[in-house]
Amino acid sequence: MSADEPLRALVVEDEPLARTRLRDLLEPVSWIRWVGEAATVSAALEALARLRPDLVFLDVQLAGGSGLDVLREAGPGAGIIFTTAHDRFAVTAFELGALDYLLKPFGTDRFARALERARPILLARRSSAAERGREVLGLDRLQRLFVRDGGHIVPLAVTDIERVQACDDVVLVHAAGRTYRLAVTLAELEERLDPKRFIRIHRSHLINLDQVVSFAPTEDARLLVTLRSGNTLFASRTRSRELRGLGR
Repeated sequence: MSADEPLRALVVEDEPLARTRLRDLLEPVSWIRWVGEAATVSAALEALARLRPDLVFLDVQLAGGSGLDVLREAGPGAGIIFTTAHDRFAVTAFELGALDYLLKPFGTDRFARALERARPILLARRSSAAERGREVLGLDRLQRLFVRDGGHIVPLAVTDIERVQACDDVVLVHAAGRTYRLAVTLAELEERLDPKRFIRIHRSHLINLDQVVSFAPTEDARLLVTLRSGNTLFASRTRSRELRGLGR
């Protein structure tokens, strides 16, 4: 496949009208070519194997299972943009590496933004220099989270995150003066974030080093972490020793 050939898109939707609308939205996009569609889990898996698309528009609700089943079975390869009326699946979508999450009903502008965000990643995956592209774009690490903001699901760049706080079996993501709740554990999220940027300061907090103003020693051998927002946190003694080693 040449670098100039349009990217191949597969539409997986159980509603005929939704499939038609997605085809219509894709038609004027010169760098994408619609190559097929599927309405069930089994048909989607067969189409993935046969068509080898670069991009899949994937509904959550499908006959024979769900879009999440399709993504789990498909494994790495095609980029995934979820298209669904159900916002409760957004966290699972980012856990599984989705490029975006379009909450129905979505408009032309929102669809276009999703494509533009996905485009550089898809092109890097196709490139003969894919490994170099993965390093540049950090595709092995999360670049954004999908969070609920009022009645919408919106992408949150990980660079905007100040800190992540464990709270029972969920996490609270603090960013730009806002707090978002995600149904994952701190350990699960930590595994997907860049360890050069996000570090654990004790068992219930990750911080973004780019948001740190200072580390100040205290009398009990712990470090007091001051963030750009003015928030302060104490690192545990063990983590304080590790943080002191960062500057060596």
